[in-house]
Amino acid sequence: MDERTHPVPPEPRPEDPSAQPPKPPGAPLPPPAQPPAARGPRPSTPLERLLIALGNASLLGLGYLLLARRGLALGAAAGSLVLVCLTASVARPWCEVLLLGWWAAGLAHGWWLAGRTTGRMPGRGPQLAALGLALVVLLGAGLLRYDAHRIDRSADRARERGDCAGVLAAEERVWSVHRLADAPLTARGDELAHACEELEKARTSLTKGLTGDTDALDAGFRRLASVLGEPGQGRTVETVLDGFLDGLPTEEPCRTVTVTDWLRERGQARGPLERSAGTVARTAPAALLRCGDALMADDHWKTARERYEQLLSQYPGDKRTGEARERSGKATLAIELAHVRSLLADSSTDVQPTYCTEPAKYSGAPAYRKGANRALLYGNDEYTGRIAAKWRVEDPTKAALVVCVDEEAEGTPVRTCPYESKLALGGSRDVTFHKIAVPAKVYELRTGKLVAHRKLQISGESCPQVLKYETFLPRSADIGPPADVNVEASEAQVRAAMMTLITR
Repeated sequence: MDERTHPVPPEPRPEDPSAQPPKPPGAPLPPPAQPPAARGPRPSTPLERLLIALGNASLLGLGYLLLARRGLALGAAAGSLVLVCLTASVARPWCEVLLLGWWAAGLAHGWWLAGRTTGRMPGRGPQLAALGLALVVLLGAGLLRYDAHRIDRSADRARERGDCAGVLAAEERVWSVHRLADAPLTARGDELAHACEELEKARTSLTKGLTGDTDALDAGFRRLASVLGEPGQGRTVETVLDGFLDGLPTEEPCRTVTVTDWLRERGQARGPLERSAGTVARTAPAALLRCGDALMADDHWKTARERYEQLLSQYPGDKRTGEARERSGKATLAIELAHVRSLLADSSTDVQPTYCTEPAKYSGAPAYRKGANRALLYGNDEYTGRIAAKWRVEDPTKAALVVCVDEEAEGTPVRTCPYESKLALGGSRDVTFHKIAVPAKVYELRTGKLVAHRKLQISGESCPQVLKYETFLPRSADIGPPADVNVEASEAQVRAAMMTLITR
């Protein structure tokens, strides 16, 4: 069979639904297709609004930058800078409240403004970068505030212990960024540090005051009182005061007395400063006694006696009053003796000292007893020198009497005798002989009282066969022996008369 192949007609394809059936010739063409309608602006999503608001939370106006509001961003940053500087400088809570209000206002305004903005929002990259920077600022501020609180607690605990060194060490950890993050709290720390600096100055002044510098003491206590007026500074003031009081007594007792006298005269203090009164009562009596002893050793007897008497008057119940009373008596004797020595100074046995006209007592002198007494003898040693050496002394501590003798004079007339003289008119002259009169004053050294004031009448030989005398040619022609002369007394007669001055 003869087979032939024929082409297979193509299978019919489904018609394109959009295809139009063929139009018959002469049919009108269809109108052209219209383009699709354009969509309206897309509103921001809640997440985008949150990101814009958080960008403003950085206080740098980053949210405004994301919305391309550069003027608002610049104003927000400038306002934040002003408020941060104000808070750091004024350091008051109301400044922080104002800054917090500004921050909240920027946050709310960014949220509101983002909701009213339509159109293309910035991409996720800028949004996340702004979010990251905002979080860094907020987290950094939070951490710095936390660290500032830790430092403040550390300084506060040191203050409660009275440890100013700990307060200052804590405050050294405060940086400028802490002051920006929490200005009021760091300002409080500055006040604590300033108080401790004042206390350190007070400590320096009080240490200098222990040398007896009362001006330094006054400056130190003024600073203590000033710091004590600040809240919570009682323990730190006590610590400084205790260090000062522990320095009493000093090695120099008279310096200690200067300090305790100043503290006593300062009057009753209040609060912790009252403790100084107890220290004064504890240290002053011993210091006064030791100071008096030191002054006695340096021959400052008057000042030494003042210290002993101060102990007796201010602390009559102290156990050292017996010693003070005894040593005050010794100081008195030393003062009296020094005064007597000064009155007897610059004299010799032939010249009367000042004592003879301005007598003074020396309570330590030997008593004026019955019988002969040792004496200090001055003036006219022709007569005082006749007294036996055992009754004549030069040391006031060994003498019971001070005898002051004047020049001899004519005493009671005892006999008149004529003497021939070629020089006298008529060839002779009557000569009257007198006892030797010796004016004398006798003082009891123990009391300084005058116990005798008289003229000794010393007898002697009169009317010798030959009268020796000295004469000078006068203007008148009448020359010859004198009309009045003293008797010639023997050494025994002079001694006997002079002994009556020192015999009771």
